[in-house]
Amino acid sequence: MTTAAKTRPAVSGDGAAPPKLLVQDASVSFISRGKAFVAVDGINLSVRDGEFVVIVGPSGSGKSTFLMALDGLVPLSRGSIAVDGSTTTRTGKDRAVVFQDASLLPWRTIIENVSYGLELNGCGKNERREIAKDLIAVAGLKGFENFYPSQLSGGMRQRVNIARALAADPQVLLLDEPFSGLDAQTREIMQSELLKIWDERKKTAVFVTHQIDEAVFLADRVIAFSSRPARIVQEWTIPFARPRSLDLKHSLEHRALEDEIWQVLRREGANKNAVD
Repeated sequence: MTTAAKTRPAVSGDGAAPPKLLVQDASVSFISRGKAFVAVDGINLSVRDGEFVVIVGPSGSGKSTFLMALDGLVPLSRGSIAVDGSTTTRTGKDRAVVFQDASLLPWRTIIENVSYGLELNGCGKNERREIAKDLIAVAGLKGFENFYPSQLSGGMRQRVNIARALAADPQVLLLDEPFSGLDAQTREIMQSELLKIWDERKKTAVFVTHQIDEAVFLADRVIAFSSRPARIVQEWTIPFARPRSLDLKHSLEHRALEDEIWQVLRREGANKNAVD
């Protein structure tokens, strides 16, 4: 049931519409101890409007660095990134990041945390509260509006984190291993919850993870990075229909695709340039 795995250059999705996110020859370099250090090398990637793309790769391969470059937190040394056809070189309202740590403000209630970015942008009190209430409901947290972060579980706090990112109505949602700090059972539940939230809003999403089963379950497309410096070595179009149930993970087709991706990552992880 899997499609042929292949690497392909940046194109405008299926040709029917321009891409929401277009990355061309993107490279990131640093200077360390007087020597150039290449973290990302010549990435070409096209993401369609509403597509959910997941990036996997060996530890230290540059996945998170690439995601931070997409947001503008890390500058490119070469290449370009465009959202809706407009080249971007810095952070902007058209992108939002969900980090591993929810980093909620402990002295603010859940509704105040979700609406915080709107408040900073000058949105009126009534409007931002309505937006926040709607997103809290979408995140499955209705009734917890006036709770504080310390009163919520880790999974609930991360749902607040996702709702906060969506409050700014970004064109592209970037997620950097948002479930890595959760226990295995909560992580599984959160994968399903994220798909429910994503299905409600249909935001273009780029998600980074080490978990292959998570990648296959969430994605429309899985992109495999090489060991450092990061290059795209292979990609898979995920054939499973949406909406998806966690039961899908137990299917032979899902497990076969996991194994196929694992074989590629194992080969890349053996590269001596990979770091922990």
